[in-house]
Amino acid sequence: MKSAIPATIAEASAALWRRELSAVELAAAHLDAINGRNGELNAYVDIYAEQALADAHAADQRYADGTANGALDGIPVAIKDNILIKGRRTTAGSKILENYVASYDATAIAKLREAGAVFLGKTNLDEFAMGSSTENSAFGPTRNPHDPTRVPGGTSGGSAAAVAAEMCGAALGSDTGGSIRQPASFCGVVGLKPTYGAVSRSGLIATVSSMDQIGPLARSVGDARVLFEAIRDRDPLDSTSVEPRKQEAGSEKKEFVVGVPKEYFGSGLDPDVERVIRTAIKKCEELGAKTKEISLPHSEYALAAYYIINFSEASANLARFDGIRFGHSSERAGTLLEVYEKSRAEGFGPEPKRRIMLGTFALSHGYYDAYYLKAQKARRLIRNDFSRVFEAADFIVGPTAPTPAFRLGEKTSDPLQMYLADIYTVAVNLAGLPAISIPAGYVEREGKKLPVGLQIIGRWYDEEALLGFAEQLESALSY
Repeated sequence: MKSAIPATIAEASAALWRRELSAVELAAAHLDAINGRNGELNAYVDIYAEQALADAHAADQRYADGTANGALDGIPVAIKDNILIKGRRTTAGSKILENYVASYDATAIAKLREAGAVFLGKTNLDEFAMGSSTENSAFGPTRNPHDPTRVPGGTSGGSAAAVAAEMCGAALGSDTGGSIRQPASFCGVVGLKPTYGAVSRSGLIATVSSMDQIGPLARSVGDARVLFEAIRDRDPLDSTSVEPRKQEAGSEKKEFVVGVPKEYFGSGLDPDVERVIRTAIKKCEELGAKTKEISLPHSEYALAAYYIINFSEASANLARFDGIRFGHSSERAGTLLEVYEKSRAEGFGPEPKRRIMLGTFALSHGYYDAYYLKAQKARRLIRNDFSRVFEAADFIVGPTAPTPAFRLGEKTSDPLQMYLADIYTVAVNLAGLPAISIPAGYVEREGKKLPVGLQIIGRWYDEEALLGFAEQLESALSY
């Protein structure tokens, strides 16, 4: 029997089918990795060791009697703690939901159950998916496996760290403005943000309803594809979800046109990161793709528009956490108004409070037109930029983040600097496009090799082409 953890889901699945490895052994190996590193990294906030081994045993029974469900049966996965698992605590990284137990499965979870996946536990995140570093969690920061003095990125930093440290076979995260892709870049893993609507949001605790999207983090593009195909689909519980697009026979292209936005290579990009990305772009050409400089002229407004919309929708979505229906309820309240005020004051951390106040201001009478409405107009212009570029290009490539992983505490005192970590990712969410971050290389900082991610943006609902191109580039970038 193999004792080492297989490098990919594909390898693990093949070993399970050949009976060279049991699902129980695979789950136990990942649980050992969690026991060995979670104390240092704080990637998991809850671990389901007993249930995971029981589910793995059930998977072994299916392999034994020939009823195994496919590539994910018996594969240990981690779940970001803003996605509901029935009967399990779901905190969204917040004290206000510290003791909340989900009463139903998110649709993505139900689909993974059906596929036979083994849930290892819940991973840490910035509170209510608000942040860029997973330092905003009420349960402490997560650390980067490549250098524990640095952040793993956010908000899906716990999931990215767990994948990078082999504490799971793959993981689910959620992406509102780069929250899958940016931590994937910082941790050296693959992160896919699907087209808005490709994966049901039912059972995902909402932050920014018009942008939130569940997606996979994995150690290879192929693994991300397996997870994505398992969870994608139209869902009657989510009116924004859509039927998967079917690729027409014979539609495969032999030569791709890849756009390189000139706006993504300005003064804010770390020179070492730029060198890695430029080298990766040359690999596109070696694969036979034609690269061309493009312009996304309204990208300069993306960050401002994104955060105005983010704050506004977050302030509305977080209104439900009032100390009455569920979550924390203050014991110091004497009146109904005090229940609202004290429960929220005690339960929310600094970042949610900041966004609630700014979002409420942006939506208030006299300021709605000046802020929220203008942000929505900018959003339409940004989407139009992408639409125009995709008339001539198949993909857009550039850096996922402007820097490698920064140090813990480096940006916590300056929220604006923290928000700039998402400068290359937020436009994708404003436009609802699919995008993937794949490892492109490393930069060295103080003797440590820190990963750098390449972002590839594809056309709406064409994840098949996006994943196919990313897989080719992944092979060319092997290091």
